[in-house]
Amino acid sequence: MYDITIIGGGIVGLATALRIKEQKPALKVLLLEKENEVAKHQTGHNSGVIHSGLYYKPGSLKATNCIRGYQMLIDFCEKEGVAYDLCGKIVVATTEEQRPLLRNLFERGNQNGLVENRMISEGEMKEIEPHVKGLEGIWVPYTGIIDYKTVCEKYAEKFRLLDGEVVFGEKVTNVKNRNSHSEVVTATGKIFETKLVVNCAGLYSDKVAQLTQPENINVRIIPFRGEYYKIRPEKHYLVKNLIYPVPDPNFPFLGVHFTRMIEGGIEAGPNAVFAFKREGYGKLDIDVTEMLESLSWPGFQKVAMKYWRTGLGEYYRSFSKAAFTKALQGLIPEIQSEDLIPGGSGVRAQACDYDGGLLDDFSIIENKTAINVCNAPSPAATSSLSIGQTVSEKVLSRF
Repeated sequence: MYDITIIGGGIVGLATALRIKEQKPALKVLLLEKENEVAKHQTGHNSGVIHSGLYYKPGSLKATNCIRGYQMLIDFCEKEGVAYDLCGKIVVATTEEQRPLLRNLFERGNQNGLVENRMISEGEMKEIEPHVKGLEGIWVPYTGIIDYKTVCEKYAEKFRLLDGEVVFGEKVTNVKNRNSHSEVVTATGKIFETKLVVNCAGLYSDKVAQLTQPENINVRIIPFRGEYYKIRPEKHYLVKNLIYPVPDPNFPFLGVHFTRMIEGGIEAGPNAVFAFKREGYGKLDIDVTEMLESLSWPGFQKVAMKYWRTGLGEYYRSFSKAAFTKALQGLIPEIQSEDLIPGGSGVRAQACDYDGGLLDDFSIIENKTAINVCNAPSPAATSSLSIGQTVSEKVLSRF
């Protein structure tokens, strides 16, 4: 019998497991992961950016966890020798219409305590990123780059040293609630008895949540694929560090941008297109059942009606390298189609409620037998230790 069973070996599940064992080493904690290694999906496919907390509504769980988690992550990396680089980034307004949005973003950063950010002129932008084109920008010195899979491996190592147990290759198919405990059933036929279930299943968090409680939950995970190009090595000089556009305040994605990677190289992207499969990393990856579940969700239908123009533009960029290049040229006019080679892709788990709201904040749904992390969008990786702390406090209050 385990005290706590955590489902999901991504960065949120691992951080939660580590925080629980650090605070209550005597508890028997199990982490189940369906794959054969940690960070196989969202965590292992992201762009490796350490986010500062610039974009998030002051006082929201996103903002408070990002700002607290940012410092926790830096402290952890310093202590454990995990490589990172606080290289900074610029956010660029390329049109007059974006200037007030940029100023609002700057004010939001100030409200979130990012007092070292500063507004910069076109000339100052050129000093930081010589090839960028824009009217003005924000210099964000807090932003950095890291390999989150390496972070996850270190979390797992520390968790095991505290006698935590990680079991791979166990996909959860059912959770049966008994009087005093739950039985977590996996595809291999194994049954793990536990007093409390903690669901950190990412792209399948809504599915697992439905297993833990008889009543329907009000959210559905809608998968959005983000596709990247890499810049050819001979054109790496075009980008020093990180260059971002001013985000569309009505759309929950940041727009295509340029990111230097901690292991070397420059990524450009991502776009954001509806994925026909929750773990569909390729354009032609389709799971008919999952696709129909998404398309039939009333909330997603409302989202599609609202954002159909934006969505078509994203799909056009997905299949047209010329269109993708044109979007990038808004920030760096010198970039050409032949400078781009296909890169990786990732799938983001975007929670959508019944009424068509794309959840912008973290969402944790609790009942007597389970704690379900049903929405942990970007900056979940940056915020992981803080989210883990938040979830672990909920867990430990029951023991």
